[in-house]
Amino acid sequence: MGHKVVVFDISVIRALWETRVKKHKAWQKKEVERLEKSALEKYVFSQPSLVACLVNKDLDRQQLRCGGGCFSSGISHCWIKEEWNFVAECRRKGIPQAVYCKNGFIDTSVRLLDKIERNTLTRQSSLPKDRGKRSSAFVFELSGEHWTELPDSLKEQTHLREWYISNTLIQIIPTYIQLFQAMRILDLPKNQISHLPAEIGCLKNLKELNVGFNYLKSIPPELGDCENLERLDCSGNLELMELPFELSNLKQVTFVDISANKFSSVPICVLRMSNLQWLDISSNNLTDLPQDIDRLEELQSFLLYKNKLTYLPYSMLNLKKLTLLVVSGDHLVELPTALCDSSTPLKFVSLMDNPIDNAQCEDGNEIMESERDRQHFDKEVMKAYIEDLKERESVPSYTTKVSFSLQL
Repeated sequence: MGHKVVVFDISVIRALWETRVKKHKAWQKKEVERLEKSALEKYVFSQPSLVACLVNKDLDRQQLRCGGGCFSSGISHCWIKEEWNFVAECRRKGIPQAVYCKNGFIDTSVRLLDKIERNTLTRQSSLPKDRGKRSSAFVFELSGEHWTELPDSLKEQTHLREWYISNTLIQIIPTYIQLFQAMRILDLPKNQISHLPAEIGCLKNLKELNVGFNYLKSIPPELGDCENLERLDCSGNLELMELPFELSNLKQVTFVDISANKFSSVPICVLRMSNLQWLDISSNNLTDLPQDIDRLEELQSFLLYKNKLTYLPYSMLNLKKLTLLVVSGDHLVELPTALCDSSTPLKFVSLMDNPIDNAQCEDGNEIMESERDRQHFDKEVMKAYIEDLKERESVPSYTTKVSFSLQL
């Protein structure tokens, strides 16, 4: 039985491939021209039409390597440029890399970017109003117990004007803080800070210093060189017993909070702050007030609750601008009756009694921690109460004098 021999003309196959190659080159040239004229260069494989075209052409990798060298390089160039632009846009908007980079591949989908932007706007709208005000190239913010020291890169950002550092385990403020000559606000509450450097006195433009609820036992006298300081908050350090006399130079200060410490008397430097309007020295060890307390002629709010006062001096009647007085009443047996007279500017007189006695415990650290938390809670309660009083601007005159008892 003989074999069948298939006879065919090789020129037919050659013509077929030449036709297909010719069509592909024409399509390739047209596509390159389209990309060159396009206003927006896009990653080729993200275009459904082009992907469909490649599928319909049924081109394998070998064909692309043989006939599409220029085409492949064009694809690579567009791809790299598109990824670079996308990454740059994400970085500019502060989007974490983990969001758009999965397993080493970057998702350049426009829908992804839109989704991220919508989520970002939603989060920003839910932030407190004061947080929105802080968003600036001149503001530094840091929070979280994983921080035990300030980042090294911070020393190079001497243009910063405001620091907001809270709820960290940072213990020391570095001496290079003197390089931040534009500094206006140092907000450092609820950290582990045990020492402030003397170099803080070099911040001539500093207006606000908040080191409340840390572990400070002293304040550097060099702080008195910050002559533009307006607000000073040293509350909740528990072991602070005095302020340096050099702080008498702070004539622009209007707000001082040294509550929840161990002051046995009003610091002399505070009595010399001629523009002082708010003084909170509550939760200390005061047994009396100085007779020259009336030197604080601009004083408007005076908080003295939870001390050991037994009387109030008559010189307080000379505080002509005093509108709010809060006194712990546990040991108070005498006060000038004229304080509640209608001729005084006082609007609110609060007498708080029945203070909470500190329960003794074998573990001293637990006592300190619970005391710190309690003092912070007390301050928040009192702050909310005072804010509520200030909002009552339309109350009748006969109800503006308030005397009450409150057990926290």
